[in-house]
Amino acid sequence: MIYGNGLRLRAVEKDDLPRFVRWLNDPEVRENLLMFAPMSLDEEEEWYSSLLKRPKEERPLVIEIEIGGEWLPIGNIGLMKIEWHARHAEVGLFIGEKQYWNRGYGSEALRTMVGYAFDYLNLNKVYLHVYETNPRGIRAYQKVGFVEEGRLRQDVYKHGRFIDVIVMSVLRSEWYSRAD
Repeated sequence: MIYGNGLRLRAVEKDDLPRFVRWLNDPEVRENLLMFAPMSLDEEEEWYSSLLKRPKEERPLVIEIEIGGEWLPIGNIGLMKIEWHARHAEVGLFIGEKQYWNRGYGSEALRTMVGYAFDYLNLNKVYLHVYETNPRGIRAYQKVGFVEEGRLRQDVYKHGRFIDVIVMSVLRSEWYSRAD
């Protein structure tokens, strides 16, 4: 487990899969993810089976919050595309339980994961991709210390138009200077 302020990140278990399918089949949840079609439980089980083939550092984690002494799964987060030579990785996350949107849990989960990436994995940079049409996500990432690094112009086609994808990142030196 990786503990943050009011939440924890834990390994994905097989019994999480029906919840993930419910989240990812909700159009509002899927809106800002690079997913365009509904998914089945069979597809999610196939994805789960492939997790064990990935390095431990690149396996997604469940975001849980403590409510009344119980831990409640609300989303997931993970590092991917870790480049050990360059010491950087991409991070992705989403909150699937919509009643917990806009409460700071995404920012805290991201803060926890970035701290883990720098303090335990010794990475130098963590980056992410976010749609220009996702102002809530952009604000959350900025709150954690991410800055815009560039744009992939008209990179994704959604809802009948092309949209930019913004690349944001935080460097280790920036992260530690913010902590002072």
